[in-house]
Amino acid sequence: MITKNRRLAIILELVNIHSPSSQSKLLKLLHDRGFVITQTTLSRDIKQLKISKITDDNGNLIYTAPHQDTNYSSRFPVKDKQGTLSNRGFISIDFSHQLGVIKTRQGYANGFATEIKNHATSLITGVIADDDTVLIIPKEGVTRQEVLDKLVTIIPGIKRDEEFGVGHFKSKT
Repeated sequence: MITKNRRLAIILELVNIHSPSSQSKLLKLLHDRGFVITQTTLSRDIKQLKISKITDDNGNLIYTAPHQDTNYSSRFPVKDKQGTLSNRGFISIDFSHQLGVIKTRQGYANGFATEIKNHATSLITGVIADDDTVLIIPKEGVTRQEVLDKLVTIIPGIKRDEEFGVGHFKSKT
């Protein structure tokens, strides 16, 4: 008899290797490995393992195990080969007074927020992120231009979007 711990380990392995896009695909992979479980049991296991869905490089939602650092970082392309933040996932940035709002593809905002927090501490009081939006809160007296100048070093490819005016910037790609 296969123990629950063994089943959980196999689920993590399958998620990391195959990046399934649905529970039914993951369930089939488990059945192929000899596990006889129900969709309900798999749902509970996914919740227990804190497996979630993120957007891959092609815009498809896939399951990922956030505690598997090496694999998770390869599924979530935050840095390019030079070690700078990739603009993949970046959509735009708008300002309202001094606050900046970055829009990203689904699943990318937390990575951007972390990099901004780590590399702009002299300019930024804090950042708040959800799944596809980052709120940038500059320190008192810091201008939009100072924030943008710093963001360009962190997120290459930001350019002014003349169609939307002074405070709107978007990805060059």
